[in-house]
Amino acid sequence: MKKIVILLILVLTFSGCEKDDICVDETTPQLVIEFYDISNPAVLKNVVNLKVTAEGMSAALNTFNGVSKISLPLQTNEDSTKYHLVLNSNSSTASNEDVLAFNYTRENIYVSRACGYKTVFELNNPNGLVLTDAVTSDGIWIQDTNLQTNSIVTENEVHIKIYF
Repeated sequence: MKKIVILLILVLTFSGCEKDDICVDETTPQLVIEFYDISNPAVLKNVVNLKVTAEGMSAALNTFNGVSKISLPLQTNEDSTKYHLVLNSNSSTASNEDVLAFNYTRENIYVSRACGYKTVFELNNPNGLVLTDAVTSDGIWIQDTNLQTNSIVTENEVHIKIYF
């Protein structure tokens, strides 16, 4: 009888245990952009005081300085995201603003119980990436773009190359 009681206590004690729910899988990826020198397209080029602001937002998402690669989130509840990129944002005379619009379709994919779902993006063809000048025309500082892949499923690869 003692063995049955002990066995019953052990079964009840350990039946409520579950694996640790720690999300180690990748979550919704951000768009990865690398910057290159237009005069030597094989050479990475660092941006200087690049302020990035999402359309409709007053505060900057981030200001990047001295980096050649940035990551930007895409909206998971819309089929487009628009960013204003201001190069040399700390200068009143040398700053230049361009607008990048990303148009895409979204798919929610189940990752795991701990992570839940992630959203992956597929940039539309042919208008997945649209470059325009700012409302106040100051010339386009982004001289060329190269879409590396339409599928945004991981942050382990570069999605867009920008030449300036």
